[in-house]
Amino acid sequence: MTERLAADAAGIAHAAELLRAGELVAFATETVYGLGADATNASAVAAIYEAKGRPRFNPLISHFPDADAAFRHAAADARAREAAQAFWPGPLTLVLPRRGESDIAALATAGLSSVAVRVPGHGIARALLAATGRPVAAPSANRSGRLSPTRPAHVIAGLEGRIAAILESGACEVGLESAIVDLTGATPVLLRPGGISREALEAVLGPVSIASEMGAAVKAPGMLASHYAPVLPMRLGATAPEDGEAWLGFGVEPPALPPVSRNLSPAGDLVEAAARLFDSLHELDAAAGLAGLQRIAVARVPERGLGAAINDRLARAAAPRS
Repeated sequence: MTERLAADAAGIAHAAELLRAGELVAFATETVYGLGADATNASAVAAIYEAKGRPRFNPLISHFPDADAAFRHAAADARAREAAQAFWPGPLTLVLPRRGESDIAALATAGLSSVAVRVPGHGIARALLAATGRPVAAPSANRSGRLSPTRPAHVIAGLEGRIAAILESGACEVGLESAIVDLTGATPVLLRPGGISREALEAVLGPVSIASEMGAAVKAPGMLASHYAPVLPMRLGATAPEDGEAWLGFGVEPPALPPVSRNLSPAGDLVEAAARLFDSLHELDAAAGLAGLQRIAVARVPERGLGAAINDRLARAAAPRS
């Protein structure tokens, strides 16, 4: 059963304790209710996807109590600092290069070298983030494909029993997701329209391009996925590795393994497999290349629960290169 917590000091402290323990907690921002998890805990991030029934591992927005905390994980140039000064706290997400020292889980960034960061304009949300003391990944607190929740009742209707708690703070003021701006290139790109207009953004950042008009690569939620793919080709649905192949397993291993292998979950646990997916792909790609292997063989992952999202990601990683 999902705990319903009052938005007072005791409720905030308990919600922060749950987040640090790897549990899921819904909380209000000025835009919509978010489904929060410790962004540095890959298993907790995987649990977000499981609770939402999310079909793809899109990058998630990490939330912070202030700009200084956000910029410890994201490399901010002058434009980012100007945008933060103008719009934070508020409904703006910035996509920036990820700092090498950041401990945000690869699953939260979908394996990308960029990270999406935001400082919400809701006082209770910032108090929760400060009490948690870690980046909090928080997509909208609803089942995937459903309407975004702006009231506690909306969250309970979709996620009752699937999450540990909801910190109830009444109705959200904006009711529209944050605008997402990519600042990893020379020209700012609006990846998702939201609670701040393009005109307001351009008053601070200068000309802002629109991702939908550019065919831009996906770096944020709400867009079709185009994420990290290994250098080596991949063979999906394999029952055992062949000569010249590294091995990415799931569940019980075949009798003979190559010198380069990883297992997403020896126990066949899909949440564990999701949590380890991107790190395993990176590690295998690097190690297999150094070992002179030509391909990565990937065991079959069942198409149930998070398996659908894992298989979607693997199929994209294995797609022919243009």
